[in-house]
Amino acid sequence: MAKKYYAVAKGKTPGIYFTWNDCKAQVEGFSGAVYKSFSTVSEAEDFISQRTGMSENPQQVSTDAHLVAYVDGSYEHSLRQYAYGCVLVLPDELVRLNGSGKDEDYVSMRNVAGEILGSEQAIQWAVEHGYSSITIYYDYEGIEKWADGIWKANKEGTKRYKEFIATQREHINITFQKVAAHTGVTYNEMADQLAKAALGL
Repeated sequence: MAKKYYAVAKGKTPGIYFTWNDCKAQVEGFSGAVYKSFSTVSEAEDFISQRTGMSENPQQVSTDAHLVAYVDGSYEHSLRQYAYGCVLVLPDELVRLNGSGKDEDYVSMRNVAGEILGSEQAIQWAVEHGYSSITIYYDYEGIEKWADGIWKANKEGTKRYKEFIATQREHINITFQKVAAHTGVTYNEMADQLAKAALGL
């Protein structure tokens, strides 16, 4: 069976989806939904871009050179442990990554520490797999502002993160895109669940 890509130009969360069930969840019950299936990612992207007036921030799909990643973090006080979830949106599949840590330089930052770790893991994955650029979708603004020097990195954890980004930018172009937390953005919600799962939640 030929692969299909479902472009949602107007729906709960505009973007490109890999299955009909995921697409259906975005358009069912949504008045005036605009969506269509295509055999290639580029056709699906064109469909959405031609209707940009209907969609402010469609979810994007990676290309051969550019990786799209969604990251989130979680924290469990009883364990003094933070965790990350990361979803890499490839043209034909989703790659899910998660893990946890107890580094004292990060524990006090709670779930933000997990989101930092998720960003670092996504970037490392991109570099290891030969990508020339990456966009990281995040929901805590420090992920971008510490990296770009807009916020001063005062804690050891944020200083290390800023240094990590600076070092990695010698190898890959890194950009950031904020998404609102817990607003139904599919891949962001997925990253949140992966982070919780890494803590057994």
